[in-house]
Amino acid sequence: MMTRRITQLLIGLAMYGISLAMFIRAGLGLDPWDVFHQGVSQKTGFSIGIVVIAVSFLVLLLWIPLRQMPGIGTIANAVLVGLFADLGLWLIPGFSHLGGQIAMLAGAVILNGIASACYIGARLGPGARDGLMTGLVRRTGWSVRLVRTGIEVVVLAVGFLLGGSVGVGTVVYALAIGPIVQVLLPKFMVPERAKATLGTPSGSATEPSEAVPAAPAA
Repeated sequence: MMTRRITQLLIGLAMYGISLAMFIRAGLGLDPWDVFHQGVSQKTGFSIGIVVIAVSFLVLLLWIPLRQMPGIGTIANAVLVGLFADLGLWLIPGFSHLGGQIAMLAGAVILNGIASACYIGARLGPGARDGLMTGLVRRTGWSVRLVRTGIEVVVLAVGFLLGGSVGVGTVVYALAIGPIVQVLLPKFMVPERAKATLGTPSGSATEPSEAVPAAPAA
């Protein structure tokens, strides 16, 4: 079971990074966090992959006052998404005509949804940004919708001011990614396995349920 979980996690994170590169090559707008990443990349001269990694570890520092504990998947997410984003940008060409841009955007949204379902379903820890959201929800008592929207409005605004790409792709992602992940997540969710305990019939106790992020974010 652990082999499946780790394999699924790694494949999901690789696809997530490639989907980010596809969004950038489509040139029609990015999701809020990647608008921010792109804006920082343009201002600093670092590749977007390096920026994604750096921001991930900075966000993890915010977990400390929230008393969040990272998992294997959290650290892997922080490193691998950025690496595969840069690899994808090296491999995938840009498009100068609208038809190719639309096709690339559609593929990016679908691949991102599959990737999100894979790494969330592996149950090995949320990404840094999702953990920030769930930690704030737990500590403040505010709703997931309010906290997530607040965070994404802030990073979108800052990213836009820094020169990140906001466009139709931003809207398409916001509307489509939730339903896609909702449909796919049950297919990729690793089931909890019953285990025997001393003095208890086999299968009568199960492992504690692991927290799953409310929505995907790298």
